[in-house]
Amino acid sequence: MISKKLAKAINDQINAEMWSAYLYLSMAQDIYAKGFKGIANWFKVQFQEEQAHAEIMINYLHSQNEKVILAPIAKVQTSWKTVLAAFEDTLKHEKKVTALINNLCDIADEDHDRAAGNFLAWFIDEQVEEEENALDLITQCKMIGDNLNGMIMLDKELATRVFNTPSPLVKE
Repeated sequence: MISKKLAKAINDQINAEMWSAYLYLSMAQDIYAKGFKGIANWFKVQFQEEQAHAEIMINYLHSQNEKVILAPIAKVQTSWKTVLAAFEDTLKHEKKVTALINNLCDIADEDHDRAAGNFLAWFIDEQVEEEENALDLITQCKMIGDNLNGMIMLDKELATRVFNTPSPLVKE
């Protein structure tokens, strides 16, 4: 049975995931306005992924017979100087999310809650992937530098990204 402390922390994380979604939606709008529709698409998919992460956590609390409490979402930044700056903020943000997920794992460990630990393992793996993807995009932007043709190529590549429903939400 989940502890009240962990249930509250997961509720807080649901809010953090929804804030993340809102942040990525904001990034998508700013990058779109800069003329990079494909890169904006990458951020829109991030928006969808963060919403899915919140939904996974909501489903887990329901499975534990705990109430989901949705809190207001704080204001997010609305503009970035460059695409690189947006990706650098993405990495910084994902590192923060990793720390939040690690905190949830620490609470589950303190509670000796093996079910919660197992549930949270998926998010640990997801965060490794999120940080790696952001770092790769930062590296690519730095290699491109001020070369507009390179940015156009990156824009075309990122336009192909599609949202895939995360495995914890796939119904068999």
